Amino acid sequence: MKKLILSTFCLLLMSKFSAGQVVEYYTDIEPIIIKNCAPCHKKNGYGPFSLTTFDEVKNKGRFIKHVTETKYMPPWKADPEFRTFKNQRTLTEDEIQTIAQWVDGGMKKGKRNKSTLEIPKLNTLGDPDLILTMKSAYELSDEAIEDFRFFHLPTNLEKTTYIKAIEFEPGNKRYVHHSRIMADTTNKMSGIDGLAETDPKVVEFQKYPLADEFLYGWVPGNLPISYPERTGKKLYANTDLILNIHYSPSSLKAQDNSKIKLYFAKEEIDHDIKTLAIREGDISNQPFYIKANTVPTFYVSYRVEEDMQLVSILPHMHYLGKSFKALALSPDGEAIPLIKIDQWDFNWQSSYFFEEPLFIPKGSTILITAEYDNTSDNPANPNSPPIDVGYGWNSTNEMMNLVMYYYDNTSNQ
Repeated sequence: MKKLILSTFCLLLMSKFSAGQVVEYYTDIEPIIIKNCAPCHKKNGYGPFSLTTFDEVKNKGRFIKHVTETKYMPPWKADPEFRTFKNQRTLTEDEIQTIAQWVDGGMKKGKRNKSTLEIPKLNTLGDPDLILTMKSAYELSDEAIEDFRFFHLPTNLEKTTYIKAIEFEPGNKRYVHHSRIMADTTNKMSGIDGLAETDPKVVEFQKYPLADEFLYGWVPGNLPISYPERTGKKLYANTDLILNIHYSPSSLKAQDNSKIKLYFAKEEIDHDIKTLAIREGDISNQPFYIKANTVPTFYVSYRVEEDMQLVSILPHMHYLGKSFKALALSPDGEAIPLIKIDQWDFNWQSSYFFEEPLFIPKGSTILITAEYDNTSDNPANPNSPPIDVGYGWNSTNEMMNLVMYYYDNTSNQ
């Protein structure tokens, strides 16, 4: 008991709260908000409201206190004790306490600093080199159905180039659920434009081999991505992009006109970025089927056939997802932590970029453990009462994916 009291006292001594110092917006809060919140919460940003001024922050003060104390915001689900990432968005315990003290202390304004703090940019590459927009706005059904559509977007590129960064901009943030971008070099798939995944005609187009089955995937919380220096995704001349969009059910008339923004490399590229997608078929304890009122765990043991410099990692599950963990076991027995998410949240999925490319040697085994909760104790369960659930693209089905960007040691030079 004495140790607990002493520990608590020491923490208070380290905090400005014990000193009786007044916490003020411009001195203490603005630097935290501008650095960690405003990059998304600004005018025309990814967030639903702006947090760039004192009045805006004060108006949301108690809400900000709650979401930071519960660590719902900033939206970062990966365990930083297991692996840190380049694009990590987390607050320190001191920053969380400072926000709480400011709110509880009446949200005092204080004096404005002479210099205006600059909001960090999520994308520092400037204007995109190519913007591809759907040929026409898509009219969403008002019959409250899950809708999966293909769209054909020709690049009309005159020569082969490398993508340095890529961004998907949903035209309707309310109903665009997720999207996947694929690359087609056959130029024979224009007829897929606007077709539903369930349309029998789609099978004819799926006969053509894709140059890249997963050029980029956008899911909730996934921001624009850029590749490491002197690396890039190859985009062949005259490539057509195939955009596969999942729309959430709507009971209202609505439209979508989404965009793909491409940023081309201005430097020499030494290594091609490749994609490795581990899917449901790689699960060891088949079948991938989640019975009602169960909390099953599925496992993957995937052998790596070449040396990999791992750039990023993107886990993907749906609403029944509970936890996700991945590591690589090298041939000499070294355990290489990849990612660990203890509390899966379907609404916040990210591409996690390693601080430096992570070397995974040939012959390593990628081990994945994914847990699901198909009980009434799962507040995100879309079915009440729970029902048996199998694989599928609908959000009421389930998936288990790990998508990785990497490059090998082969040089382009």
